[in-house]
Amino acid sequence: MERDIYDEDHEAFRDLVKDFVKRHVSTESIERWDAAGEIDRDTMRAAGEAGVIGLSVPEEFGGAGMLQDYRFRAIVNEEVIGAGAGSLAGAFGIQDDLAVPYLVHMGTQEQKEKWLPRMATGEILGALAMTEPGAGSDLRGIKTTAKKTDGGYIVNGAKTFISSGKTADIVVTFVKTGEGNRPDAFSLVIIENGMEGFDHGKKLNKMGSHGHDTAELSFSDVFVPEENLISGKEGQGFIQLMMNLPLERLSIGIAAASASQAALNWTVAYTKDREAFGERIIDFQNTRFKLADVATTVDVMWAYLDKALLAYKDKKLTGEEAAKVKFWTTDREWEILDTCVQLHGGYGYITEYPIARAFLDARVHRIYGGTNEIMRDIVSRQIAGKR
Repeated sequence: MERDIYDEDHEAFRDLVKDFVKRHVSTESIERWDAAGEIDRDTMRAAGEAGVIGLSVPEEFGGAGMLQDYRFRAIVNEEVIGAGAGSLAGAFGIQDDLAVPYLVHMGTQEQKEKWLPRMATGEILGALAMTEPGAGSDLRGIKTTAKKTDGGYIVNGAKTFISSGKTADIVVTFVKTGEGNRPDAFSLVIIENGMEGFDHGKKLNKMGSHGHDTAELSFSDVFVPEENLISGKEGQGFIQLMMNLPLERLSIGIAAASASQAALNWTVAYTKDREAFGERIIDFQNTRFKLADVATTVDVMWAYLDKALLAYKDKKLTGEEAAKVKFWTTDREWEILDTCVQLHGGYGYITEYPIARAFLDARVHRIYGGTNEIMRDIVSRQIAGKR
């Protein structure tokens, strides 16, 4: 089914992204990122130079100023994931969908001037640190504290499962600045690489997304100057996180659909080329029926996501709607990737094939950004009239 949400500007941008992918994404580069466990700085800077990242940074700070029109970011996901580079797409997403929006929407003028221009070029990489060893979806259970002191805060605690945590230059960090677990007991502060007592910790070995670093972070009496408090106001952290979660969950949905589309394309090509018992795999009825199911589901995913993209552009995408997008698309993605691996047979289990890497990368989509169980709870509470 043909999609109709992209105009000429979007398609011109798609050509730009395709050119970037052609020049910087290859089997060799994907293997290099996987072996290193991170995306190299040269690639991130090349993305900044090409205008593939920095999309959400306002023009006055050197970006494209496209934060509200997420269709441009969707195109990046479609093309990069379609090339089998899910880890690179993940690194781009942390920069443009998580770190940058907090500065754009909630940062002070000084914070924007200090970091946004270099984030747009890929010179500075950002990350968001919420999850802790004892607190995942229950953010009010965090233990990392930021105690007020002369000129700033003293931060102590630890974070885990932080995407881009090893390579990040600045980390937007969720901390407790008050007592109890009321929403106004939490704040967001920017912790900078090199601050005394800040340790990026070890790089975590993951099931998938091998080329995108994930790390543990620790803070031991880290002094964070008052000017690094997001918005310059204490007690706003929980509300600030809630404001950005619809975008984060929409971005995961787009990644899920992009991976599903890529899996379909790879599997159709493979089953047309591969033979068994003297016939092409695609000529078996079971294969065609499975692919018919996948193709139809992918079309429905895009129709659903296209409506969500337009709702976000018009500032109408609610938290509950974003939760629906996130859990439904990622559940369908998992089913699709499993089907496509099966149709590849033994080759689907070999990681030199993009379908195997995509399968491994997809598993986390049902966990991060809020587990799908939490997403269902959010939606069910709205249905029941609970808050």
